[in-house]
Amino acid sequence: MDARDLDRYQRGGVSEAQRDDLLIVYVDGDACPVKDEVYRVAGRHNLLTRVVCNSWLRLPQSPLIVLEVVAEGLDAADNWIVENIGAGDIAITADIPLAARCLEKGATVMGPTGKPFSEQNIGTALATRDLMADLRDRGEIRGTNPSFTKQDRIRFLDALENAVQSARRAVSSR
Repeated sequence: MDARDLDRYQRGGVSEAQRDDLLIVYVDGDACPVKDEVYRVAGRHNLLTRVVCNSWLRLPQSPLIVLEVVAEGLDAADNWIVENIGAGDIAITADIPLAARCLEKGATVMGPTGKPFSEQNIGTALATRDLMADLRDRGEIRGTNPSFTKQDRIRFLDALENAVQSARRAVSSR
């Protein structure tokens, strides 16, 4: 089955049996600054994109873009993504603990700046996150993130394109 076959399924729904060779992009959607870039790359490759968030969002009309609204609650969107993501799928998130959980499921994971998360760097990312949270809690630093730049978008587009091509090669070699 190819992603182009999804038109016959309402809103792009795919059963487990039908998605064996189908790459799905999961977006942690509540605060993702690169949703439009994901839609562009995924659309070029005819990939299903699932945007997971706690509230309704306006999305482009496409059978390949599906909004998954989950219940309010701590980590509800994260839990939904982890329960549904599979080996070879791609997750887009700035949430480092979610990235770690997706890596455990065999997914490719990247942040909105295009920085990939991997088995080699996730431990350091988690430790840095915890250290920075502790320093913010003590008032030793202020918690401001740098602005999201045009260069970040370009880097993300390039990284996602490379991740999709790599995942496609892995699926076709099975």
